[in-house]
Amino acid sequence: MFTGLVEEKGTVHHVNHVGNAADIAIAAPMVSTDAALGDSIAVNGCCLTLVAIDGSTMTFQAGKETLNRTNLGELKTGCPVNLERSLKVGQRMGGHYVSGHVDALGTVDQKTEDGEWAKFWFKVPNELTRQLASKGSVTVDGISLTLVDVEFDRFSVALIPHTLDVTTLGDRAVGDSVNIETDLLAKYVQQQMDRK
Repeated sequence: MFTGLVEEKGTVHHVNHVGNAADIAIAAPMVSTDAALGDSIAVNGCCLTLVAIDGSTMTFQAGKETLNRTNLGELKTGCPVNLERSLKVGQRMGGHYVSGHVDALGTVDQKTEDGEWAKFWFKVPNELTRQLASKGSVTVDGISLTLVDVEFDRFSVALIPHTLDVTTLGDRAVGDSVNIETDLLAKYVQQQMDRK
């Protein structure tokens, strides 16, 4: 379980494709300091298991399903990634409950800059917007964000300068793919409504 508060913007050291899977090595001086083998760490919002540590470089394995359903399959050497360690019991909760299970890939549909601020629109499969509500929560590339507007197949968020600076969203351009996870509570509410 995560909060969607990015702890560090790491850098992909290398990606080694092995058949349908990949070993993804990420340089992360801060997150790696107390990391241990077997830890769950969110990489762009996707929960991965830490399988090797070499200094400040952490290695994760991603299978075919993960590579196909998330933007981790697009990673190359030098790409920035959002990192968050899993939530500890009793830890202060700042964002919202994030499972690290990506629902779908979305794309940056529109980006409007207003000084140091920015408004982003993300295009998503329309079945996901049933789980989104204005002023509710959504996770984009592992970042807990508050929804502004929700339309049939897209939604918007307003980003403060801090978020643009310390996460990958500041580098995103129109057409870029992003990992989307809707709010956990919204999933359960929709499931109950669909059963009626």
